[in-house]
Amino acid sequence: MAAETLSEQILRENATVFEAMVKHRFVEDIVMERLSPQVFERYLVYEGAFVETAISIFAFAAAKAETIEQKRWLIAVLDALANQQIAYFERIFAERNIDPGAYDLNVAEVDAFRTGMLDIARNGGFLDTVAAMFAAEWMYWTWSKRAARSSFADPHLKEWVEMHADDEFAAQAKWLKQELDVAGDALEASERKRLSAIFGRAQQLEIAFHDAAYV
Repeated sequence: MAAETLSEQILRENATVFEAMVKHRFVEDIVMERLSPQVFERYLVYEGAFVETAISIFAFAAAKAETIEQKRWLIAVLDALANQQIAYFERIFAERNIDPGAYDLNVAEVDAFRTGMLDIARNGGFLDTVAAMFAAEWMYWTWSKRAARSSFADPHLKEWVEMHADDEFAAQAKWLKQELDVAGDALEASERKRLSAIFGRAQQLEIAFHDAAYV
């Protein structure tokens, strides 16, 4: 029997919290086609602000990466965040007449997500960031694949979901998974457990972050 990969271990050990996130009220409202515009727009403002933080998170990962192949991949991620995702939010805010400045970004759950994820990247090693972002991106890819089968009255919501269900985003989620699995073969059990805990912590932060869209 093949040994359990690190990503398999992480997903097994965090199955409960992962399931809670991929079946979060926010996700179910999208799937059931009942997400209110107000919740979606509040979420967009919070998420748009986090993408700027994600640039810093992946920059830390690029600085701490050990190989040029890893650095090249992460540089491409940074380019996509800065020049594609940020541009998406700028365009959507303009088209929906959303003023991000009218929203409070200091909501406890939003701030905890931003600072919690950034602290993992700043204070931890390369694999710490990979584990945290694997939590975020594997989660998004998982629920977006399911949600993409829904009908969408809101074209901006449709675009957002499809962006996270497409092959490009899938490749990023799979890259994070592969990085964990390659490194995991040489890690002690305690280190594997520690990285699994980071995944779980990031997932809990995600749940609270998505809760905040309803407040």
